[in-house]
Amino acid sequence: MVQFDFKTMKELLRRYKFHWSEERYRFSAPLAIFAFFLSIAANFYATLYATEEASNPVTDIILSNVRVFDVDALFVYGTLILIVFVVLLCLSHPKRLPLMLHSLSLFYFTRAIFVTLTHLGPFPGRVVLDIGAFTAKFLGGADLFFSAHTGVPFLLALMFWNHKKLRYIFLVWSAFFAIIVLLGHLHYSIDVLSAFFITYTIYHIALWLFPKEYALFHAEDSENSASVVANKIA
Repeated sequence: MVQFDFKTMKELLRRYKFHWSEERYRFSAPLAIFAFFLSIAANFYATLYATEEASNPVTDIILSNVRVFDVDALFVYGTLILIVFVVLLCLSHPKRLPLMLHSLSLFYFTRAIFVTLTHLGPFPGRVVLDIGAFTAKFLGGADLFFSAHTGVPFLLALMFWNHKKLRYIFLVWSAFFAIIVLLGHLHYSIDVLSAFFITYTIYHIALWLFPKEYALFHAEDSENSASVVANKIA
């Protein structure tokens, strides 16, 4: 067991050493990290604005006909587990970091724009989330359109489409959150349904904007990855 841990750590160090030795990666990775935190900030302030400007709720074909369920624990812990899982995926293969963070940044910037446009009030009687006052500003506001909890796992499924197990894990995660937010009346049905279409478009825009990061994401993790990336871009 100790030997396995040592080998694993050695391999991780090799990956980081190799990728950070590449000039392109030293530019792309920090930029992706900066853009990601900037997009989170944009989404945060868009949520505050939408919550302050929220108007009346509207009827919904699903929410109006399905009682509210207490999905507090499933929603909160499902979110935390997803975050940890995605962080581990990034840390285990640094080549994944630029495309993942650039795509997520584009997702949250796009969502921040949508959130600021229309200010529907939350559906009445939705489940109360026990997440604290500060965290509620991220997860419990009137930032309804479109559902990030549905869209983010779907975006990750698209990125990992060639990895069969991860593809299905994220597709199930996306469906899980879609059901949870509807049962808890946390999102309107249009927020959930539209998330799949908007996220699909965001993914393809990301591929167009970041072709080198896409090539690196799918390149073999070896000392020849730089030439693989160059060949795929050419």
